[in-house]
Amino acid sequence: MTQFMDVHHGVEGLTEEKLQQAHAADLAIQQEEGVHFRQAWADPESGTIHCLSEAPSADAVQRVHERTGHKADEIHAVTLSV
Repeated sequence: MTQFMDVHHGVEGLTEEKLQQAHAADLAIQQEEGVHFRQAWADPESGTIHCLSEAPSADAVQRVHERTGHKADEIHAVTLSV
């Protein structure tokens, strides 16, 4: 499986609680698309969220996010790490 980092921009009213709720919504249905969301980070000041996942494709990641109401603005494959 490939790792993906997706980015959500301009999320208004972002709080730790809202981040936890969005992540929990993704976790609740991730298996239906073969995705495993590993972690999420956010900057409430800019309204930016980053999510790290393992998935068969970027499309699978986006389908989960769309179904839970927070479509990603960008999805990048992460094929190298140190």
